[in-house]
Amino acid sequence: MSDNPLLKLESYGQSIWLDFIHRGMLVSGELQRLIADDGISGVTSNPAIFEKAIVETHDYDDAIHTLALKGKSPAEIYEELVVEDVRTTADLFRPVFDHAGGRDGFVSLEVSPHLAHDTAGTIIEARRLWNRVNRPNILIKVPGTWEGLPAIRQLIGEGININVTLLFGILRYRAVAEAYIDGLEEVAAQKRPLNTVVSVASFFLSRIDVLIDSMLEKKLAEGSPVTDFAGLLRGEVAIASAKIAHQMWKEIFAGQRFLRLAAGGANPQRVLWASTSTKNPAYSDLKYVEALIGPETVNTVPLETLNAYRNHGNPARRLEESVEAARQSLKRLAEVGIDLNAITQQLEDEGVEKFVKPFDILMKTLAEKCKSAQG
Repeated sequence: MSDNPLLKLESYGQSIWLDFIHRGMLVSGELQRLIADDGISGVTSNPAIFEKAIVETHDYDDAIHTLALKGKSPAEIYEELVVEDVRTTADLFRPVFDHAGGRDGFVSLEVSPHLAHDTAGTIIEARRLWNRVNRPNILIKVPGTWEGLPAIRQLIGEGININVTLLFGILRYRAVAEAYIDGLEEVAAQKRPLNTVVSVASFFLSRIDVLIDSMLEKKLAEGSPVTDFAGLLRGEVAIASAKIAHQMWKEIFAGQRFLRLAAGGANPQRVLWASTSTKNPAYSDLKYVEALIGPETVNTVPLETLNAYRNHGNPARRLEESVEAARQSLKRLAEVGIDLNAITQQLEDEGVEKFVKPFDILMKTLAEKCKSAQG
């Protein structure tokens, strides 16, 4: 196990979380083995992950049948199933959480994707889920939309741990980090403990390259004067954005505003690299892991990427490398006529829809199972 590349990532200050959960791996002991053998120190979930787990396996059939006979609605059944899985998973990670002094060992649970543009609704549901799961090592996932920002500020101010999800843009990342610090200042003003409040900001990566690469291909096909730049930018923009976001993180959390809070025990909001499975087979299957290894970061990976890294990962501290080249890449993107801010807004809108669709499919499936059980 000493040769396992996954175990070496911790020495560079990076945590590896699994972007996957289903009841079968909790019951079989598979997740416990990943914690023990691979050093996995957290789990993220989302509506698409739970839809796949509940619809495509039989692990939940008995529980759904029992809850349906009790007259539970599809939404109530979904919440019962998810809360039970998250509690069980949080308990498995509790030793990690305790060993890390409350800075790692987290499980993420997302509010309904239908609330992505509903500030008040997000706050209400996040509070309810936080209190219902009732574990110190959970993170409530809130989308980093414009409407999500005041919710993040309010929830952090109440001492609720938040995973800010669906971040694609650098400017939005700054707004998210500032919302986190706003919330911490409210905690401090109320003279409540700062050291128990934890947050991560989840920066989505591979989807950026998928969209921008397609636009660059069109530029290349046009044979325009910017063709050379367009060719150099393929597969570069997501990692360049991540490296610049990390530089922004260093600036914000080394600033006097946060340092005053840190003196009272506040934790920096770590950056989490998400959407790290490679979508383009022409790129390395570890493209969005290897380039972004650095301290105070998290990388959440699907099971196939986890297995690939165990097999042929080559850990080294690379997050601080080629920062100036990253800046140049983003500058050249503008020069070829691609507006990164517009692209990241498009990705955010599409990202919300990509969670709404499986959530609605799951609700429909649960309604059918309820009808069958009650019939």
